[in-house]
Amino acid sequence: MAKYLLIVDYRGGAVDTPMDEWTPEDIRAHMDYYGALRQELLDSGELVDQQALTGPEHAKEVTSDGVSAPVVTDGPFAEFKEMLAGFQLVEVDSEARAIEIAAKISQVPGPGGVPQQQPIGVRRVMGAADFELLTSEV
Repeated sequence: MAKYLLIVDYRGGAVDTPMDEWTPEDIRAHMDYYGALRQELLDSGELVDQQALTGPEHAKEVTSDGVSAPVVTDGPFAEFKEMLAGFQLVEVDSEARAIEIAAKISQVPGPGGVPQQQPIGVRRVMGAADFELLTSEV
């Protein structure tokens, strides 16, 4: 089994309307969909972790040389639409299954129940064999 990080960012897909402009009913339907998907993945034993992140206005960037005090700034960051909004970490039998779950996330309902078609990044978590390939002598 391999772990995959399913990345949710602020790109809206087919929905351009920011969530703070949605009706309370649309927000509830959106969150209920995520709740049902979370339960499905918990029941199947595939969900390792799932988190939503605070908005980019609360983000910090830290750099350090290990000698002096770290420098903490409010950016610069990637464009807003590229900022990480949340993620699901799943452990599944195949990349195909990770893509299947990502597709379910992508179709989360937006205003009026229309599937958002939000782009979801799929990245495999490196395992010990990947590190062995990186450190083996050629």
